[in-house]
Amino acid sequence: MERVLTVGLDGSPESLAAARWAADEAERRKLTLRLLHAWPVLAPEPTHIPSEIDQNYGAKHIVHTTRAELQARGPGLTIVGNLVPDEAQHALVQAASESEMLVLGSRGLAPVESYFLGDIGMSVVARAERPVVLVRGAPRAQRPSPASGTPAGVVVALKLHGPCDDLLEFAFTTAAARHLPLRAVHGRSVPLHAHTPWGLDRSVTEGIIQDAQQHLGQALRPWREKFPGVTVADLTPLESPAKAVLQAAEDADLLVVGRRRRHPTPAPRLGPVTQAAIHHARCPVAVVPHD
Repeated sequence: MERVLTVGLDGSPESLAAARWAADEAERRKLTLRLLHAWPVLAPEPTHIPSEIDQNYGAKHIVHTTRAELQARGPGLTIVGNLVPDEAQHALVQAASESEMLVLGSRGLAPVESYFLGDIGMSVVARAERPVVLVRGAPRAQRPSPASGTPAGVVVALKLHGPCDDLLEFAFTTAAARHLPLRAVHGRSVPLHAHTPWGLDRSVTEGIIQDAQQHLGQALRPWREKFPGVTVADLTPLESPAKAVLQAAEDADLLVVGRRRRHPTPAPRLGPVTQAAIHHARCPVAVVPHD
């Protein structure tokens, strides 16, 4: 079966940025890139009518122009176009199940105009069975430069309250493919009993940090052995998990966060760290479903 990376297109600048990111990733991973545009009123193909009266002309134009640009940038990349007469949410969730990953454009907390963003995009992220990567419209050059001058590479947020192999496999594979360092982050809030009238109780905070470092080291050990070429740093700041992750990802090329496949509530939902990453991180965010 052909291995595919799918990107959703809707004609917005964000979806074009997502397509460029997806093309680079597909080339690195040696995957076929599928350009998908979904709209319920697409007419059955073939229409064989002039473009001025072809109701599919706009959809075809979005896919064809994007394909031409990406093919010029990567002549060796295999690209296929896919027009789907379906609701965007259903089409994207289905496409994700057939792909190595799904890539979408994202505006974060900016006003939402594109139908791939907002409620539909969030719903797809919450339901997809494969990783979904959300890409901002602004290129990296327009984002603040890191103070150190060295990008963080790939940042992965870890809870350590259960299995995290799916997140680590995605993060290490991406870092290796892009020849980037990896930063694993596990933040822990300072408990109330650590606060004293004269400040934080160091015996409590040091114990928390040591425990976090031990568990994080155990989780990373087999993956460090499997990917010896990836430089890995582990961070265990005494911050809320969401704040710790966003701070670590300030200069990152990619932030990897998780989403549980099975949740006790009837409707799929995203946790606070994933919500914060999607809305506030400046870099692309990969949401990886895991058990």
